[in-house]
Amino acid sequence: MIETAHVNAVIDLVEANGLSEQIIVELRQQFSEYHFTWCMDDDLEYAEPAIKQGSYNIYFVDSTDHCSRLTIDHDKATGMVLAEVFEE
Repeated sequence: MIETAHVNAVIDLVEANGLSEQIIVELRQQFSEYHFTWCMDDDLEYAEPAIKQGSYNIYFVDSTDHCSRLTIDHDKATGMVLAEVFEE
C-alpha cells in the first residue's frame, strides 16, 4: 500500500525539481519501501495512469504476486512508475 501522504510528497518533489535520474535516486532513498521507475509515457500507451500531472503521469505497480502489474489502486501498490509526457 502506498500512503496518500507519500504520493503527495513524491508529487511535490517532482514538481519542484522535475524528473531526472537524480530525483529517482532521491525518491528511492527517501521512500525505500517502494520501487520507482522513470520512463516515457508513450512506453505505457495501453495503460491508464493512476494520476495525471500534466508533464508526467504516475502509474502504480502491484508486485504482491510473483509478477508485477500496473494498477490504479494505491492500496495494492508497491511502487510507482513516473512517466514523462512530451507534447508532439
